[in-house]
Amino acid sequence: MLKLDLFSLLAIITVVSAIFSYINIRFLKLPNTIGLMAMALALSLVVIVLGKINPVVLDFVTGVMNRVDFSEIVLEVMLSFLLFAGALHVDMNKLTEQRWVIFSLATAGVIISTVVLGTLFMYAAQLFGYPIPYLHALLLGALISPTDPIAVLGILKEAKVPKNIEVAITGESLFNDGVGVVVFLSVLEVVKFGATEATVGDTAALFATEVFGGITLGLLFGWLTYRLMKSIDHYQTEVLLSLGLVMGVYALALAFHFSAPLAVVSCGLFIGNTGRNNAMSDQTISYLDKFWELIDEFMNAVLFVLIGFEIVLLTFISKYMWLGIITIFLSLLARWVAVSMPLFVLRAHAQFTARADWILTWGGLRGGISIALALSIPAEMNREIILSVTYIIVVFSILVQGLTLGGLVRRVQAAATSLQPR
Repeated sequence: MLKLDLFSLLAIITVVSAIFSYINIRFLKLPNTIGLMAMALALSLVVIVLGKINPVVLDFVTGVMNRVDFSEIVLEVMLSFLLFAGALHVDMNKLTEQRWVIFSLATAGVIISTVVLGTLFMYAAQLFGYPIPYLHALLLGALISPTDPIAVLGILKEAKVPKNIEVAITGESLFNDGVGVVVFLSVLEVVKFGATEATVGDTAALFATEVFGGITLGLLFGWLTYRLMKSIDHYQTEVLLSLGLVMGVYALALAFHFSAPLAVVSCGLFIGNTGRNNAMSDQTISYLDKFWELIDEFMNAVLFVLIGFEIVLLTFISKYMWLGIITIFLSLLARWVAVSMPLFVLRAHAQFTARADWILTWGGLRGGISIALALSIPAEMNREIILSVTYIIVVFSILVQGLTLGGLVRRVQAAATSLQPR
């Protein structure tokens, strides 16, 4: 078996991502994240079939993927850059207009979806002969419930969603990711230590510390970096400051056990709005945007290629295929409940088009973060079944929901137009 050093491993992944990106742009013309994952998944399935005949190719691909710690590379490396790149281009004024909807979906919505999906999944697993403890089922609910900002931001560009709904989905995906990770860690702590040791008060304290600590840390260092940028006019240094901000804040948040995703989103919003308006020249803004757009495209390409290739390691996925398919519909139902309840309560503040709940439900995409969290579950907590079901939901979410979101939006808008009085 060929031994790979770190550089060779990165070179292989980067070259494959670049070639797939070219094929997609030149021939397939799909949204880049969807096209890359589809090609990686198709190639993985071909490799698995060929591996039945000659295991050399399968052994090589498996060896490469075994060297990649997917959970670590997503949660501790890629996530910080991708969240900052996404938050950097979000208009804070538009986000503020939808603040109550975004806050509700990112907090109450995540909790509602976690409970609904976890409960339904437990009963569905029992019907298929897999008795899963309720708290283990809640782990699946917690890691599936938050929408993935990486998948959402990439696909929303192509779907032409109404602006107010796009802002709501974007804002929700940026914030509910951090909240969802905290909910997942809280449930995981209860599973590990038991409900008697991990009390409701302890869980609430953990939640508050992670969420408010992360936001405060992000705003503080965002402001400090903004002051440094304002004192100079040198785009190379200012771009470097933004890079140092992302890596430094994420590392500090992890060290202090704050929510690192929320910390990065907070400082990204601050630099992208206050920093852009008051501290940067036009030249700096241009270079900063291009730099982070390139980082975003590169890491998105690598991430979705890795998602597609991850299936070569999930040799047990076919065992849980039907349960995974059923859980797709359960996750959509849980998402619809989690969206509809806050929208109903806040209907006076949420002036959306008719059937906005359909768009918000179908547009709540899941991605690499869900798989990364599933991989972090200890094996004794039904990781095999949870990981298999999670992977099936993520693949459906990106390929099917991602490709059909634009069509759903057009049909909803056409139906709303036909109902208007003439």
